[in-house]
Amino acid sequence: MMRVLDKYLLRQWIKIFGFTALGFPLIVILIEVTDDLDVHMARGLDPATVAVAYLFSLPDKVFLILPAAVLFATVFSFGSMAKHSEIVAAKASGQSFHRLLLPVLLVSVGATALGIGIGEAAPPATRRQLELLGELRTYSQTARTNFVYRAEEGWTYTIRELNAFEQRARHIVMEREGTGYEYPTLAIQAAQAEFDTTSSRWTLANARFRIVPSVANVITFAADSLWVRHFGETPEELLVEEKRPEEMRYAELGRYIDSLERSGGDGRQLRVGQALKIAVPFTCVIIALFGAPMVMAAPRAGGTIGIAISLGTTIVFLTLIQLSRAIGQGGLIPPTVAAWLPNAAFGLTGLILLRNVRT
Repeated sequence: MMRVLDKYLLRQWIKIFGFTALGFPLIVILIEVTDDLDVHMARGLDPATVAVAYLFSLPDKVFLILPAAVLFATVFSFGSMAKHSEIVAAKASGQSFHRLLLPVLLVSVGATALGIGIGEAAPPATRRQLELLGELRTYSQTARTNFVYRAEEGWTYTIRELNAFEQRARHIVMEREGTGYEYPTLAIQAAQAEFDTTSSRWTLANARFRIVPSVANVITFAADSLWVRHFGETPEELLVEEKRPEEMRYAELGRYIDSLERSGGDGRQLRVGQALKIAVPFTCVIIALFGAPMVMAAPRAGGTIGIAISLGTTIVFLTLIQLSRAIGQGGLIPPTVAAWLPNAAFGLTGLILLRNVRT
């Protein structure tokens, strides 16, 4: 049950958390507007459009600042109570530090859920911001030539020309490597193909279908028109339009990475970004577990020390994220491990600090 002491602590925590989560992004937005105002004016944008555009950037900035907001709220809430000997009084009345930390951990879990929700809402808002500012990268590219696409079930497409506007492709070679008579190699060649949006499938024209169970045994069929069950990728998926991770939701980014890798691209960088969409909100719990016992190391410290602890921890954490991101993108460790490495480091440190705190 919620006790009086829990309510007292949470009132302070939520007040600082809300101020930080909204105040810091607004300060960042103000700085960005000031720095880029001349660029926007040169494009002929009126001040109202610029203001609305930057408001659309608020979800993305709140998403990134939530762990820091949790840290500030935890450090200053427990710091204030420690400075005024309220934690000592709580311990004297039988209240353990671990029990005092429990409501903060619970609201940190809520902050994690809030972060995941904001992370899903941020990409459409970011794209809208870029549209209003005229910075959204537009692509006149509706065609692609001489490329290879790795599809599911072991199939590989080699396409000489693709026109997404006309929903057509020319000179297609489709291959699936086999192992022998029970699972033969399949190869399909077609002069052209047309995509039907109603049935979501391609119809191949002037096609040749070869079954190759062995080098000495090749069975060939010719067809004026041929439909292949697994060839269902849309022209847009074959084009794989370039986007930034911030412009896509979690599931959308996963589908985009799969299409990119099938087209021969390197998806490691994007997979780190996808994993961070979950890892960053989860940091809220880790940072609360880390920040509270750190304050108890200097219970009489004032606000200046609290700010120093918060800012220093934030800088170290952001540096670790950038470092682990670079390592993951370089292929030294798996992308998911790279995204969660800072959380693991801070979580382990937090558990050690929490174990050493006198309860």
